[in-house]
Amino acid sequence: MFRFHLSIALVVLSCLLPGVVAEGSEESSADIVTLLIPLGTYAIANSKDDDEGKSQFLRSTGMSLVLNSAARLAFNETSWGERPNGKEYGFPSGHTAFVVSSAAFLQDRYGWQYGVPAYLLSGYVAYVRVDTEHHRWRDIIAGAALSYGVSKWYVTPQHATQIAPVVGLDYLGMRLTRSW
Repeated sequence: MFRFHLSIALVVLSCLLPGVVAEGSEESSADIVTLLIPLGTYAIANSKDDDEGKSQFLRSTGMSLVLNSAARLAFNETSWGERPNGKEYGFPSGHTAFVVSSAAFLQDRYGWQYGVPAYLLSGYVAYVRVDTEHHRWRDIIAGAALSYGVSKWYVTPQHATQIAPVVGLDYLGMRLTRSW
């Protein structure tokens, strides 16, 4: 099954890569990162045999993209929808929403060891989108916040530790639970 998903990912990447590389080098590298972070995220969940995680990732990313696209359509006719380069559909940033969705999933599901590197790469993509005048910082922040919030709604930690008070008529204590 992993080979099947990897094959699909490689086919998609090979179809998109020529168009990406044709642009400027900084922009191209950010576009490649935008493709590789979600593919890598899915591969990580797959390598951990985390079927629930794969499902959560797909739902979270899908809903993030739907909400981001709806916001872009809603704001396109306003001054918020115009990009610094004069093109349409600038608010919120789709590239940023896409990569932050993956970073938020990795952070929420597997912890900071996975989340921090993904957020750093997301920051690079965000910087390039502003630097190349595709977006303003408000577009970046809105796309990131939207995806972050959606991830909090859909993604649960794989290994969660909970501490809760236990109160009864004859006792008072704490309960520690850990899911594996």
